[in-house]
Amino acid sequence: MDKEFSESAERIEARQRALRDDPKIASGRIALFQYLALAVFLFLISGFWELQVRNPEIYSERAERNSIKALPILAPRGKILDRDGRVIVDNHSSFSLILSREHLKPENVPIIAAGLNLDQQELERRIQRFRNRPRYEPIIIKEELTPGEIAFVEAHRDANGLPELELVHAYRRLYPRNCVAAHVIGYVGEVSEAELNSPEFIRYEPGDVIGKAGIERQYDAHLRGVDGQRQVLVDNLGRERRVLGLKPAIPGKNLQLTIDLDLQVVAELAMEGRKGAVVALDPRNGEVLAMVSRPAFDPNKFATRIRPEDWKELISNPDNPLLNRAIQAQLAPGSTFKPIVALAGLETGVIDDNFRVRCPGGATFYGRYFKCWVKGGHGVVDLHKGIVQSCDVFFYNVGNRLGIDEIARYAEMVGFGRKTGIDLPHEAEGVVPSSQWKMRMFRQKWYAGETISVAIGQGALTVTPLQLAYAIGGLAMGGVWYRPHLVKDPERREPPRVAKLNPENVVKIIHGMYGVVNEPGGTGARARIPGISVCGKTGSSQLASNEVLKSTKLGQVLKDNAWFVGFAPCESPEIVVAALWEGGEHGYMAAPIVRDVIKAYFDKKARLQRALVAQSTPRFGPSLGTATRVQP
Repeated sequence: MDKEFSESAERIEARQRALRDDPKIASGRIALFQYLALAVFLFLISGFWELQVRNPEIYSERAERNSIKALPILAPRGKILDRDGRVIVDNHSSFSLILSREHLKPENVPIIAAGLNLDQQELERRIQRFRNRPRYEPIIIKEELTPGEIAFVEAHRDANGLPELELVHAYRRLYPRNCVAAHVIGYVGEVSEAELNSPEFIRYEPGDVIGKAGIERQYDAHLRGVDGQRQVLVDNLGRERRVLGLKPAIPGKNLQLTIDLDLQVVAELAMEGRKGAVVALDPRNGEVLAMVSRPAFDPNKFATRIRPEDWKELISNPDNPLLNRAIQAQLAPGSTFKPIVALAGLETGVIDDNFRVRCPGGATFYGRYFKCWVKGGHGVVDLHKGIVQSCDVFFYNVGNRLGIDEIARYAEMVGFGRKTGIDLPHEAEGVVPSSQWKMRMFRQKWYAGETISVAIGQGALTVTPLQLAYAIGGLAMGGVWYRPHLVKDPERREPPRVAKLNPENVVKIIHGMYGVVNEPGGTGARARIPGISVCGKTGSSQLASNEVLKSTKLGQVLKDNAWFVGFAPCESPEIVVAALWEGGEHGYMAAPIVRDVIKAYFDKKARLQRALVAQSTPRFGPSLGTATRVQP
């Protein structure tokens, strides 16, 4: 057995010697080795070509990022000033926290969220939002860090190794307290996914802070600066060692508004605790002197990133505080529309100085009885008395003679039914009904009985407070309408829109509006200001018909809206103010709001004139009798 095993081993060894000695086999092995060596060499050469020749900048940049970190220098937005140069919106210094995703460790996310009082799921969603962006792009995860949060970042970044965190200096918006001019100014916020997908925001990147509403949005490109960059050398733990380069940020440009902060505050106080709007214009150039909408919101809650609970509270509020009622509330103007109907009647020749109507407290048209707001009636009424005492029956008859299309033509002439073109986003158009409008909207003909309600500013007619101030201001100017605007531009030379009106007819309307405020029986006596010739018109508009209000409990809830529009002085107006008080019931209740704003305007004008006189009045020295001027 042992002998057989020994012979078998000898045969195997002999065969192996023969294979080793075979030159063909040896050369094959050598060739195989050579091919393998060539393949490795070609692989190395291709990698070298990719690295050094084809895309050297990409790999060089990746290598540099292992030791060089680029940190943004956030540019401050431009300040917003009032017409006198006083700061309305400013910036304040703060710290924001940047998360570097290159150094991010998933296990650190819960620690970061807890230390910074962030919702972990919200933080994870924010990180996920940037998943398609280059990893070297940092993201801001929190603004306005508290001293305690800053201490947490410094301590954990140095001691416990959180290289993904980086503090950067930032400027955050500082808005006025008490929601002053909130709807005019608007607010800022982080650009959303939906906005990034629209052409308007094609220049923006995720994480950018943009104007979201009001002036902040309308003039975002002007207010927005250009961020800078700071390049620093860091070690393998991400700690900063040396500053390599600095590209300063370019601050945004300041923006001066036409708003007069003094008038704005007076209008805000006049609307305190009420729902509605106030608009004050200079009819000579279209400058907006004040614009208020109530209820309002606090823009400071948006200055960083609004909390979900705050946003939910705003959008669920039935009073809709985010709605700018000055340019978006579309409501029936009530009797403030009567001067327009009167103008249409005079201009078309439907009525003249001899036209009179007897008002017994109501009148029947097309089988329906329409009441006047005074139960006992106004007696015999002409144009002047009709405006002064706001007689509904008088204007029922004027509107019936005109017809809906003539009423619509003059309503559109003064600016109703279309946007004024003010430099604010989302302005509403309102509605001017006509026979064509009804056919287009409802595929129905217009019935003559519907005109009666429109003639006193009811029915389908709706306007915004801005449109009302714009329309009456242009009428008071004799048929000259300047486009309302909020940004003060000395080089602005936009021509006004002019209508050819009979000056005598315009004077009759203005004389009637003067009587509303200053004559016995005038409905707007509460707007009277001693020494100032104020013209105005009251208006009360229903939200539902009398039948509906009587048959349901809505009458206790849907109180009439109170309107008042006034301007001064009558001869050459410098200011026109429209006030809407939702649920104010009677137009005369809104008159004091307009009165206060107009009075504030002329009180300020008088103070400035006295100061100017004092500056130019010579003052004589007590001994030498030499004249010295008082220094301003």
